[in-house]
Amino acid sequence: MHFIPIPAESIPASDRKTAYPQPFAALVEGRTKRKLGDYFGLSNFGVNLTELAPGSVSALLHHHSKQDEFVFILEGELTLILDEREYVMKAGDCYGFKAGSGVASQLVNRSAMRATYIEIGDRSEGDAVEYPNDDLKAIQLPEGKWRFTHKNGRPW
Repeated sequence: MHFIPIPAESIPASDRKTAYPQPFAALVEGRTKRKLGDYFGLSNFGVNLTELAPGSVSALLHHHSKQDEFVFILEGELTLILDEREYVMKAGDCYGFKAGSGVASQLVNRSAMRATYIEIGDRSEGDAVEYPNDDLKAIQLPEGKWRFTHKNGRPW
C-alpha cells in the first residue's frame, strides 16, 4: 500500500501494451498506459494515464455491455469517434461512455503531437465488448482477464 502522494508520471508504464490478439494488437502500439488505479490497489474502478503517439488509436472502435468509461484530455488533440460521428477534443475536454448504450467509441491521434489523457472505467464483472468494424468480441472472465473470440465464437 502506498501512503504518500506521488507524481503520476513516476508510476511505470505498463510493459503489456494490450490484451488484443494480433493483428489488432499492432493497432495500439503507439499507446502507453500508466495504470494509476492498479498502482494504488484500487479494485472497484481503474484509472490510467494514457499517452497516444501521432497516428495511434486508444482501442478498436468498441462498446461495453456493463462497464462505464470516462476520458479527460490533459494535453494535445484527439479525435473522438462515436459510431459515424467525429469530434475534436483538446485539453480540458471530457466525455463519458455509458455502458449498454450500443454506441461504439474510439480515440484517434490525428495530430503531429503526442496527446495525454486520463481514462477511468469501472470493473463490473461479466462485461462483454463488441467491435462493430472488426471480427472480434471480448468477454470478461471472472478473474478480470479477457477472452477474445471471432464474432462466430471461434477463439483467437
